[in-house]
Amino acid sequence: MYGNLAYQGYASRDRTATLFGQTMGLVALTAAFFALGAYAGRNLSQGAVIVSWIAAFVVLMIMNFTARRSPVAATVLLIVFGVLMGVASAPTLLWYATTDPQILWQAGGATALFMAVFGSIGYLTRRDLSMIVRISFFALIALLIFGIVLIFVHIPHASLIYAILGLVIFAGLTMGDFQRLRRSQGLDSAPLIAASIFLDVLNVFWFFLRIFSGSRDD
Repeated sequence: MYGNLAYQGYASRDRTATLFGQTMGLVALTAAFFALGAYAGRNLSQGAVIVSWIAAFVVLMIMNFTARRSPVAATVLLIVFGVLMGVASAPTLLWYATTDPQILWQAGGATALFMAVFGSIGYLTRRDLSMIVRISFFALIALLIFGIVLIFVHIPHASLIYAILGLVIFAGLTMGDFQRLRRSQGLDSAPLIAASIFLDVLNVFWFFLRIFSGSRDD
């Protein structure tokens, strides 16, 4: 009996380790295709960029329905999603690359450190983070509304405030995603978790770009 329990414990740990490796591999793969998409889309029109944004989120929605039925199809959709997000982000990345590329390196380094810290906390903690994730989700909706308000209302240092609030929110979401990664048992969940973590990385990167470009302007 105890041998069976020990075996199940090892099997569970092996499955968790396999899921972690597979998920992080998919995150890296998505990032690589994001870079390819950004390079391919550097000379596209603004209209093509808008279409890419819309198409990316349509693909993400389709992934939610196909992930359980076909992990292979979900992985292909994840790659397509990465390419489309790269194309959609190309003009912004190109602007920073031509005006002050050092900001890109700073934001990239800060993003890596952010993900390492909060990802480790979420993965290793025993405390249930579902409440933090729920609060972070509603806070994200409030932040989006705040962003719309900023289009019409001028607030001093609004961009910096927006970015800091965004980092606080995504600290909670990142911890939640990595805890979900540790607790998940099905390997077929890897593409969806990878997509969620990739979006965490991308949003944190954009927030750090705001912060570093704002400090440079000051």
